[in-house]
Amino acid sequence: MPANLTPQYQKAENAYRRAQDAEERIACLEEMLSIIPKHKGTDKLQADLRKRLKETRADSVSEKQASKKSRSYKFPRQGAGQVVLVGGPNSGKSRIVAELTKASPEVADYPFTTHEPSPAMMPWEDATAQLIDTPPVTDTHIAPYLTGIVRAADLVLLTFDGSSDDAPDDTLTVVSQFRDRKTHLCDHTGFDEDDFSIVNLQTLLVATRADDPACGDRLEYLAEAGDLTGFQVIRVALDDPESREALRDAIYHTLDVVRVYTKRPGKPADFEAPFTVPRNGTIEDLALQVHRDLARDLKFARIWGQGVHDGQSVGRDHVLSDKDLVELHV
Repeated sequence: MPANLTPQYQKAENAYRRAQDAEERIACLEEMLSIIPKHKGTDKLQADLRKRLKETRADSVSEKQASKKSRSYKFPRQGAGQVVLVGGPNSGKSRIVAELTKASPEVADYPFTTHEPSPAMMPWEDATAQLIDTPPVTDTHIAPYLTGIVRAADLVLLTFDGSSDDAPDDTLTVVSQFRDRKTHLCDHTGFDEDDFSIVNLQTLLVATRADDPACGDRLEYLAEAGDLTGFQVIRVALDDPESREALRDAIYHTLDVVRVYTKRPGKPADFEAPFTVPRNGTIEDLALQVHRDLARDLKFARIWGQGVHDGQSVGRDHVLSDKDLVELHV
């Protein structure tokens, strides 16, 4: 029997995947259990949710005790999405962040120059996306906090040094290390249908130093050596401005969001810092980003944009388009 999960449930499930600590996960799991359709098709999922809720409550106690002993990393989501860069030593993660943002991470020819995760904002037209640089992954080491950061991401960039003969094996090691931790780098994002503990993450394979003559051969070897079916491959020469901008465009467009501008009733429109919502997002999704109380009390909205009359009154289920202007009314 199919589960027939509602859009509201799917939003709660996505919020659970993005949660950055046990308390947030508990709140999401409780909401998921309260709104999941109750029928035979969801019996197994309901049981999984109750089991995970019990485990997460225990995790909450452990996290509070561990927080006094070890450092943890929480990065509030900003901009159009959270993009986490992962890769082997010297694969080009920090160089990408340096070229696409105003941050100045240490970039060197020797490995392990990145010692802890570091966020920076990447501009794209009048929007931004959050990039998070991370320490390298090897066959003997993966930072204990890194899996949690990756599982909460909207997009993963898997970096591949196109000038190195070690790159194929290094990259497969990264994929394997995360897979061993039930985190699958692949071509889509979401929980595994058969195992709720497994998270799939949409991943772009970014080949840096792509102007190396043997880059294509190394990518072919990677494809033959491992199951990376469905990965979108982007070749980038970071010294080339046109190539850098193509990577910037690919990152933003893969996040698959639309920009929405807002205005207060009787006030001028704010065209400086748009909100971003997932493509096919609604007025309600926008209101939730502005403030949860606003979403709760929302009566209607007026909208200027594609496929509507200027100032048309719409409900909370109206689907937004890129560059719509919205006035929310409570």
